[in-house]
Amino acid sequence: MSSTPLPGIGVRYDLTTRESRRLSVIAHRDGGRTLSAYRKEDPDECALSTRLTPAEAEALIGVLMPSHHSPNLLSTTELGLVAERIELSSTSYWNGRVLGETRMRTETGASIVAVLRRAEAIPSPTPDFRLAGGDELIVIGTREGVETAAAILGRE
Repeated sequence: MSSTPLPGIGVRYDLTTRESRRLSVIAHRDGGRTLSAYRKEDPDECALSTRLTPAEAEALIGVLMPSHHSPNLLSTTELGLVAERIELSSTSYWNGRVLGETRMRTETGASIVAVLRRAEAIPSPTPDFRLAGGDELIVIGTREGVETAAAILGRE
């Protein structure tokens, strides 16, 4: 699974299945989703693309990740908050820089509450925590704040 910030739009998530099928989901800033599937014989040719409302996306998530499952994406819509894992690319501008330089909370209102690095979890990283390519950052905030955080962290 990879993610690509789409400034002004949201974030695109791409997955290649075990059967070599490419799937893509664009998480739009308004909460909607665009689900796309690509042809196995030509992974650049889209076979299906459909826009889902936030309610339709929520229903699909419920089917794909029943409540008894532990999802990677935590959605607490009752509170207006979301939590997402955002992977820091090795080519990211922030690779090797300290967390405080991102000004994440100031710029987005979202908080990085943990960093997953290899087999280690670093809860509540401090501003002097040095980021590294491959880190998975757990970011909590409003949907817009988290998507803006993904765009900032995706800067190369």
